[in-house]
Amino acid sequence: MRYIIVGGVAGGASTAARLRRLDEHSEIVLFEKGSYISYANCGLPYYIGDVITDRNKLFVQTAASFKDRFNIDARVQSEVLAIMPEKKLVQVKDLKTGLDYELSYDKLVLSPGAEPIRPPLEGINSEGIFTLRNVTDTDRIKAYVSKFPNGKAVIIGGGFIGLEMAENLHNLGMHVSIIEMGTQILAPVDFPIAAIAQQHIRSKGVDLKLKTTVNGFERNEQGLKVFMKDEEPLGADIVILSIGVKPDTRLATAAGLTLGTARGILVNDYLQTSDEDIYAVGDAIEFINPITHNSMPTYLAGPANKQGRICANNMVLGNKNKYLGSINTAIVKIFDLTVAVAGVASKHLTAAKIEHLVSTTHSGSHAGYYPGSEQMTIQINFAPSNGKLLGAQIIGTDGVDKRIDTLSSVIQRGSTIEELTEFEHAYAPPYSSAKDPVNMAGYVAENILQKRLHVIPWSAVKDISPEDILIDVRTALEYVEGNIPGSINIPVDELRSRIDELGKHKNIFIYCQIGLRGYLAQRILLQNGFEKVKNISGGYKLWSACDLESNINESSLVV
Repeated sequence: MRYIIVGGVAGGASTAARLRRLDEHSEIVLFEKGSYISYANCGLPYYIGDVITDRNKLFVQTAASFKDRFNIDARVQSEVLAIMPEKKLVQVKDLKTGLDYELSYDKLVLSPGAEPIRPPLEGINSEGIFTLRNVTDTDRIKAYVSKFPNGKAVIIGGGFIGLEMAENLHNLGMHVSIIEMGTQILAPVDFPIAAIAQQHIRSKGVDLKLKTTVNGFERNEQGLKVFMKDEEPLGADIVILSIGVKPDTRLATAAGLTLGTARGILVNDYLQTSDEDIYAVGDAIEFINPITHNSMPTYLAGPANKQGRICANNMVLGNKNKYLGSINTAIVKIFDLTVAVAGVASKHLTAAKIEHLVSTTHSGSHAGYYPGSEQMTIQINFAPSNGKLLGAQIIGTDGVDKRIDTLSSVIQRGSTIEELTEFEHAYAPPYSSAKDPVNMAGYVAENILQKRLHVIPWSAVKDISPEDILIDVRTALEYVEGNIPGSINIPVDELRSRIDELGKHKNIFIYCQIGLRGYLAQRILLQNGFEKVKNISGGYKLWSACDLESNINESSLVV
């Protein structure tokens, strides 16, 4: 039996290693077009930024170590040019010698990954413009950046890699600009979470341009110029293109394999393509999202590694191990903040016409009386019919990772917000509170679901009319330091004694700093005969961040 694997990074390398653990005697040949296999591509920005200083630590295995440990024939700088399914052959070019040859297979695995998007803009191939996808890209960028220790860097695109590169180049002393065509950074999250991150990025002195389209580039004696629609050109010493990626399906298409609606290699539950002897894993495939039931790719190392294990099991043991799909759990460090996401954002649920409710809470990373507690913001999306958790997003400085992992597990298992209220966590003051932020998110969501709490999103504040009553239930000092225009201040502790100032027939909207006092005020009013009382979800903290970023977006359109 001969297994051939095309692509030697996360998905391909994990498939190869698992195959050998299951089958000691078959021949395993792995082809990789680049010079390296099995490397930590998620660590590449941090090597460029000198956070990781030892380049060798980026490599999990080398071609030589793969041979020594697993008896796998890993052929680097070997490009598979074509697949001939009817003959069960692959055509390969040895990039070192230039020679072409053919090799037969019994089972074939495609793991070609994804390729960076490079739009056909004028000047895009100029010196100093890079994409970051592999070790070779990394070495070129690192060498180039070293020529401009206090230079100007422009990042095109506000996704995960773009933001990681922005932070690392900023930490090297460069002046960094981020240009994003969309209305926010981080497309997988909703605007409120992105708004908090955007404020933090601006606070670091990074020039963040939203709703901005790049038209082209030009290189002259002074360096690069980045041309934008309705904006003055921006000077740069280096440009990083982080516009996005697309599945590399060239081999699959030429071989007649079926592609999906998202233009990835379509696989079944067993990671098998339309050819029964060809499997596929990693960034190039697409599968059914378990929440939206739409076909989609995912560009994450975790799913790719899991797919590799499942794929190997099915090839050796028969199609018994199903891949259940990915809910796109991801996390990114943005300077001092961490942003994490699992499941589906509210905006994407809306686009998929999936009914849902949204709850936003702010909680301490650990007990407030223990030094160093920091606020984190958690937004969860859940089904109004049964409370099934559909999505979660968190932004904060500490403890974000363990909370998103908990929420991801609940989403992946199709469980509900009730589980969040009952979730038993390890508690000691340095690590959490008696009621963990996950519990608090569950409690608030449960109150919404059971109609004990009636909320409106921050964006609905603009629709509050002058005839309605908007109450700030924080202290007088908090109110003076900043409030929502048009609100009156009645601290929650004074509400019972001043309840006669309010008309029971009026629409009443309440907010506090983070939502808790607003909930208490709402319960007081509802139990005193007031029927039309709504609480602003996330409180003043969330509204102020979103309102500020929304105004920046609007003003950026004025030229």
